Amino acid sequence: MTMQFANIEWRASENGTETPYSIDFNDVYFNSENGLQETEYVFIEHNQLKARFTALDQATFTIIETGFGTGLNFLAVAECWLKHAPKTAALRFISIEKFPLTLDDLRRAHTQWPQFAEISHEFLQSYANLKAGNNQINMARRRIYIGLHVDTILTALPKNPQTADAWLLDGFAPAKNAEMWSDEVFTHMARLSKPNTTFATFSSAGTVKRGLQAVGFSVNKHAGFGKKREMLSGVFTGSTA
Repeated sequence: MTMQFANIEWRASENGTETPYSIDFNDVYFNSENGLQETEYVFIEHNQLKARFTALDQATFTIIETGFGTGLNFLAVAECWLKHAPKTAALRFISIEKFPLTLDDLRRAHTQWPQFAEISHEFLQSYANLKAGNNQINMARRRIYIGLHVDTILTALPKNPQTADAWLLDGFAPAKNAEMWSDEVFTHMARLSKPNTTFATFSSAGTVKRGLQAVGFSVNKHAGFGKKREMLSGVFTGSTA
C-alpha cells in the first residue's frame, strides 16, 4: 500500500480553537466543543481504564483502536497509563489508520493539548519517520509500545496477533465510513477479544449495536457527550446467544 495522507482543512470551532475536518469523509476528527473531554468520557470512562490500570495484575495491557486520527485518544490513554498503571507493566496500543495526518497537521493538532506536551514530543519524533504498513514505536522508557498500522482495516486486523483488553472504536461515523464498521471488522474484533474485553464508541448506530451483539458482545447504551444523544459500550462474553 502506498501511503496517502489525509485530505483535511482547519476550521474555527465554537470555543475559538481550530478543528481538523476531513474533506473526504465530511466529518470532524474530534468534538469541536471539547475533544479531550469527549475522549475521556467515551473511551477512558466507558472502558473503565483508570480503575483497570490501577488494579492491573498482568504484565501488559493491550488496546486496539480503529482510527488513529489526530492521536488524541492515544495521548489521553498514555497519560492515564503513566499516572495509574504499575511502573513494571507495559501498555500495547495498536491503532489502524488508512489516511494518516501529515506531521505538520498532527503537530498543529497537538498544540491544543499542552498537558500532553512531553508524550506528544516523544511520539512526534518517531512519527516523522512514518511509513506505510506497521510502524512500531517504543516510548516512555519501554512503558508504552505503539503499533501504528498505516493500512486498510481489513488488511491490518487479520495480521494482528494481539488479543485486546479494550477496543476504541473511533473511525468516522458509520454513515460516512462504512468500511470501518463492517461485519468483517466485528468478526475480527471477536477473534481478537477474550472474556471481559471491553469496547467503547461514540456511535450509537443500530448497525453497530446489532453487529457487535451478533459476534458476542453485550452492548449498552449511554448518554452521549455534548450534543450527541447516545453512545455505546460493552463487554465481550464469547457467546452469540
